[in-house]
Amino acid sequence: MSLPKILSCHLILMLSAFTGAANGYYNSNWFRCIHSSRDLSDMVFVLNYVFNKDVFIQFNSTVGEFVGYTELGVHNAELWNKDPNLLQQWRAQKDVYCHHNAEIRQSAIADKTVPPEVKLSSVTQASGRHPAMLMCSAYNFYPHQIQVSWMRNGKVVQSDVTSTEEMPNGDWYYQIHSHLEYTPKSGEKISCAVDHAGLTKPIIVDWDPSLPEAERNKIAIGASGLVLGIIIAAAGLIYYKKKSTGRILVPS
Repeated sequence: MSLPKILSCHLILMLSAFTGAANGYYNSNWFRCIHSSRDLSDMVFVLNYVFNKDVFIQFNSTVGEFVGYTELGVHNAELWNKDPNLLQQWRAQKDVYCHHNAEIRQSAIADKTVPPEVKLSSVTQASGRHPAMLMCSAYNFYPHQIQVSWMRNGKVVQSDVTSTEEMPNGDWYYQIHSHLEYTPKSGEKISCAVDHAGLTKPIIVDWDPSLPEAERNKIAIGASGLVLGIIIAAAGLIYYKKKSTGRILVPS
């Protein structure tokens, strides 16, 4: 469950229509390097030519040539694909641009990553309705990119899941909380999986439904109070007996 890493460079050119209006035409080139493995073996270089919000021509290193998506894009792609020098230039960008910059960025981030602390607990919904709600929380991690997912009997859960954004603590670290709404079933195994750049493998925490956390806390507090009460009662009884043996009875 590795997280994809993206390096991007956007070159944007605004072409004014000279109509006196604030609106204009935007022609932009997007360079992107995408990989998920630490050894960069799955690196992909993508070049997008965009007019306003539409990609009209693209070069993808996995394809190795230009692909047009509009009439103008198809026309230009056919012309550019006939130029072997141009194709060789863009094919080389995966190594020249992507690998070079990704290695620098990865080494800089890898030296400063802090893995998350993960906690799985049950929570009570504000409405008080069923089904039950579990919360998986990740604390004190850096950088902020993180992936939190739920599994039921080893399969990823796609529905009834809500998550917060990565929230800064104010001390360079982040936290995130994911909620799963579910109906408890006998023999069912529910787990929370957290993947982060600071981890060599995802953290997987299994939910123990034997006793809700709130009930465990109540039992622990009650047991502590009972023990303390027994100690105080025993101390009082010992003190009373000592005082009784020291008294002198005077006949009336």
